[in-house]
Amino acid sequence: MEKEDNNQVESLLKQVEEREEELIRLVSDLISYPTIAPPARNTADIQQYIEGYLRAAGMAVDKWESYPGDWNIAAKKEGTDRTKYHSLLLNGHVDVATVEEEEKSQWKYAPFSPRVEERTLYGRGAADMKGGLGACLFALRLLHDHGIELKGDVLLEAVTGEEVGEAGTKQCCERGYTADYALVADTSNCRVHGQGGVITGWITVKSDSTHHDGTRRNMIHAGGGLKGASAIEKMAKLIAALQELERHWAVTKSYPGFPPGTNTINPAVIEGGRHPAFIADECRLWVTVHFYPNESAEEVANEIEAHLLATAKADVWLKDHLPTFTWGGASMIEDKGEVFPAFSIDEAHPALSVLKTVHQTVFEAPLEIEMSTSVNDGGWLAEYGMPTICYGPGKLAHAHGVNEQLDIDELVRYTKALVAFIYKWCNTEKRGE
Repeated sequence: MEKEDNNQVESLLKQVEEREEELIRLVSDLISYPTIAPPARNTADIQQYIEGYLRAAGMAVDKWESYPGDWNIAAKKEGTDRTKYHSLLLNGHVDVATVEEEEKSQWKYAPFSPRVEERTLYGRGAADMKGGLGACLFALRLLHDHGIELKGDVLLEAVTGEEVGEAGTKQCCERGYTADYALVADTSNCRVHGQGGVITGWITVKSDSTHHDGTRRNMIHAGGGLKGASAIEKMAKLIAALQELERHWAVTKSYPGFPPGTNTINPAVIEGGRHPAFIADECRLWVTVHFYPNESAEEVANEIEAHLLATAKADVWLKDHLPTFTWGGASMIEDKGEVFPAFSIDEAHPALSVLKTVHQTVFEAPLEIEMSTSVNDGGWLAEYGMPTICYGPGKLAHAHGVNEQLDIDELVRYTKALVAFIYKWCNTEKRGE
């Protein structure tokens, strides 16, 4: 039986090489859809294409609209002995980073007119992550065309909203899609990545009265008699407190695989005041917080609130005008907020052992495992109880950049490793479960 399996895998790997042009064409087709987010609401056409491709690969497809014009897909092919053999979930997002108008002249080729030059595929989304998604689709099609019936279930999620915190992956989880192991085919240079988490939040300082600019001297000089303050200046005190907390975290917190001080608090956007003729009566600060896999978004938010409230209570004006907080959100577009849960790598998991073996065979090098300072939807899969890894082609240095690109040799090798992993894991019997 093992010899027969090895022959099947060898035949699949050979098919990837022989059908390389078809793989490149598939990824190029995906790139040609301008699914930029923001503005988003533009994925109906690409999802229709993907739906057709999945159905042709023998998958049952569930498709729904998450926001007007944006659709998610969850596809599944049940295994022939699904209760006894392991299942696998493949995940990828179809939205890509925005191309700024001033950047377009710097591109060698139009961002959504994919081109191949010297074994490199250029186009927005080539690295992040239409290359990885295309490899997943192509692997499923190869298995189907080869007449291979896996014993365990295989699922694929093609989701929207990853670039703007709308978590199409979370919606898939809420609809009950799950597996024994999950693989996010996002940008990782064919290494296995875990990740820290991210939560954004708004901190607001607000006065209960509004004062004309001409009264400022009465607020700040002896004998002025007016107890008031600029919300902007008071926010500056809170920003300084955030920096103190950030440094404290860098000293007192750590997690294997992360450089010291990866858990940052970024004061990213500030809004305040109404007009130069008035003292600023409101100021809002938008922060981005990175945290480690042994923490939750709620825990770090509570820690920040406690520190800032303690700072405010020691201030003569802020103690009566305590800051307020709004954390997270389901969309950077709709809510101006997002959450990406963290996830760590279980290096003892049997699925990872299978992947290590096939990766070594295809790449002729050991599989590297590390923690990424970037984030993707994999945290939601882990949040819903699935052992999860990020393993995809492409370099983070090329993601979101001018002349985004993907090495074709890397794409081909990745696809070979992926199809072999699917075949072996979904034909691995569950033991002691």
